[in-house]
Amino acid sequence: MSNGIRTAGLMAAMIVLFALIGQAIGGQQGMVMAFGFAIAMNFAGYWFSDKIVLRMYKATEVDSVTAPELYEMVDRLRQRANLPMPKVYVIPSDQPNAFATGRNPANSAVAVTNGIARLLSRDELEGVIAHELAHIQNRDILTSTIAATLASAITLVARFALFFGDRNRNVFASLAMLILAPIAAMLIQMAISRSREYAADRDGGIICGNPNALASALNRLQTGVAARPMDANPSTAHMFILNPFAGAMGGMRSLFSTHPPTEERIRRLQEQAAGRRL
Repeated sequence: MSNGIRTAGLMAAMIVLFALIGQAIGGQQGMVMAFGFAIAMNFAGYWFSDKIVLRMYKATEVDSVTAPELYEMVDRLRQRANLPMPKVYVIPSDQPNAFATGRNPANSAVAVTNGIARLLSRDELEGVIAHELAHIQNRDILTSTIAATLASAITLVARFALFFGDRNRNVFASLAMLILAPIAAMLIQMAISRSREYAADRDGGIICGNPNALASALNRLQTGVAARPMDANPSTAHMFILNPFAGAMGGMRSLFSTHPPTEERIRRLQEQAAGRRL
C-alpha cells in the first residue's frame, strides 16, 4: 500500500471515529461545537507555523552571502523538486537535526541545526534537505494540521459529553469514552505522521537522486541525536527529521511515536536505491 493511500485511509478513519463518537455522546450540536473549537485551536498554528516554530528555536535566516554552500544546496534541490525557493534558517543547537515548516510551498522554510552541518557529509546533508523539501512538496504541514484538528475535536467532544451530555448515560461508559476516544485519535494521528515520514524519505531520495545518502544520514543522525540532547518542545517533535527526544521505540511504544523506526526507514531507502522500491 502506498503512503498516500495509507494516509488517506487513516484520515478517513479519523473522520469516521469523530462522527461515531460525536453522534454517540455529543449529538450534532456537540459535534459542531467541538469541531469549531478544534479549528480555532489549530488555525493559528497552521497559518503562523513558520514564524512560531522558528522563533521558538531562535533560528537565524541565512542567504547566499551568509551561508553560500547551504543556500546553494537548497536552491539546487528545490529546482529539482519544482518548488519555489524556501527561506533558509540555521538553528543554534549542537544536536544534528532539521525540519521544514510553512503553510504552503510559497510560504515555506527549511531549517537545519549547526550540529547537522558539522556531522554530515555534503551528500548526506543533501539527502536531509531533499527529505525536508519533500515535506513541503507533499504539503505535510497541512496534513498534520488536519489530523491534529480532528484529534482535538474528538478529545473535546468526549469532554463535552462528560459535563454536558445525557445524564442518564452510564457514568462508567462516559468515563471510558473520555479516556479511550482521545487515545484512539492520538494513535491514528501518530500513524499518519509516520506514514508522511516514509513518503518524505522516498520522495527525498528521488529529489536528491541518492537514497543511500539519505539512509547514511539517518544512520549517523540516530547516534548524533541520542548523544546531544536538545531543548526542544514536545509539540514540535514530529516536524524534525528525527525525533529530538529519540530513543528505543520498540514494541507498543512505537505506536505512540511520531517517527517510524530509523532502521526501517534506512532499509526502505536502501531498497529504493537498489531499484526494489520506486
